Amino acid sequence: MPRSTAVRYVGLAGSLLLAVAAWLGGASSPWEPTVTPRTIFAGENGVALPLAWLLGTLLIIGAWVAGVRAAPTARWAYTTAALWAVPLLPFLPLGSYDAYSYACQGWQQAAGLDPYAGGVTDLGCPWASAVAPTWLSSPAPYGPVFLLLAALAVKVGGSLAGTLAALRVIAVLGVALIAVCLPALARRSEVPLGRAVWLTLACPLIPIHLISGTHNDAVMVGFLVAGLAVAMGSRRTWAAGLLLGLAIGVKATAVVVVPFAFWLALRSRAASAGRTAGYVRAGGELAAGVLVALAAASLFSGRGFGWITGLAGSGASVQWTSPPTAIGMTVSLFGPDAVPVTRLIGIGLLAVVLVLLWWRARLRDPLLHTGYALAATVLLAPVFHPWYAVWALPVLAATLHHHLRRLVVPCAVAAALCLPDGYNVALAVKSQGAILMTAFVIYLAWKALHEAKNRNSRGLGADRAVRRLPG
Repeated sequence: MPRSTAVRYVGLAGSLLLAVAAWLGGASSPWEPTVTPRTIFAGENGVALPLAWLLGTLLIIGAWVAGVRAAPTARWAYTTAALWAVPLLPFLPLGSYDAYSYACQGWQQAAGLDPYAGGVTDLGCPWASAVAPTWLSSPAPYGPVFLLLAALAVKVGGSLAGTLAALRVIAVLGVALIAVCLPALARRSEVPLGRAVWLTLACPLIPIHLISGTHNDAVMVGFLVAGLAVAMGSRRTWAAGLLLGLAIGVKATAVVVVPFAFWLALRSRAASAGRTAGYVRAGGELAAGVLVALAAASLFSGRGFGWITGLAGSGASVQWTSPPTAIGMTVSLFGPDAVPVTRLIGIGLLAVVLVLLWWRARLRDPLLHTGYALAATVLLAPVFHPWYAVWALPVLAATLHHHLRRLVVPCAVAAALCLPDGYNVALAVKSQGAILMTAFVIYLAWKALHEAKNRNSRGLGADRAVRRLPG
């Protein structure tokens, strides 16, 4: 059997097993954890549920990793990725109860209530029993674009099951938008399209979390990738701004892309405008597009700009999978609670990193640096959930020529972190995980400093050798 055929059908077997896990123990209504460290083999379905999840996860991750070198064409990669997603479409969400929070926020919006004024406990929802306890009192942390989409899902779906189905369709459309726009990014960076498609769409995070889990990150990343494709492929910078504004209107995180899109838009105008005129026109059109999209969504939703105040609610989760949070948790084991301080330091460091990346991008590849900026946002943010790794995935998959392991390994690990009902495995090893993550961060910092010192030494040695040359 050819290697590509084996990869396709081993991954499909994994997807089918994950569908079984979703059927037996996915996120269901009412909220009830079906798989925890204590009940993993003692639940209603015995060993069938955990074994289906474990074997399915291993098979789909293994097939994806093996397929990095086996994907012969883009068409094969597209077909295989779609084949892996199909079995998960009819079943309960995997890995998270967030879809039920979306449904309630959509119901509140459709009923004329303000999801930014309070949580399900305050405003009510006919499906409140399905919402995870962590988010019962939390206002909606998403932008007005997603509230409008969630309200549309409620109106179209009617019941809870219908709303979840409509939300899943919206997520699938977001993934489809990524698939359509990915070739433009890959062509610009001269990365083989088959490999870029495989790394992105066949990544287990896509079928497990974006499609089955129905996360709104699919819509955000879809608009984001579309905005970048338009920014570098035409002189319609305002259109790129509109798309990026829609992405921000789903999740505010997408705002980090806008400064990098400016360099892309500027280069697309380089041949037809002078330096000063190009700067002004590209920046003005991009900013105008972003602001128009956000203003229109804010006004059309009826919520104005109050959604900005709801963004702070997403930091309620404290997990060591976020490096700044892990460092704070480690310090807290030996003293006072340091998590708020290390999170604040992480945000400050992120701001510095983003500015440095943006400044370097003006002379180098802006698209690659956009991927780095998104990756830095994922790593230095106060909270990390496995599906956040998808933010940087399409851009890096379409721009990286080397060091693919640095992309594949974190995504493979992230794909295995959540049990079928949404329980995060990281919660079972809080202290150990925090210490290990802190040690890993220290190692990476030491390695970076060591490599920088070696580069400086080689540079000084070369300068001295040049000075000793005769004449």
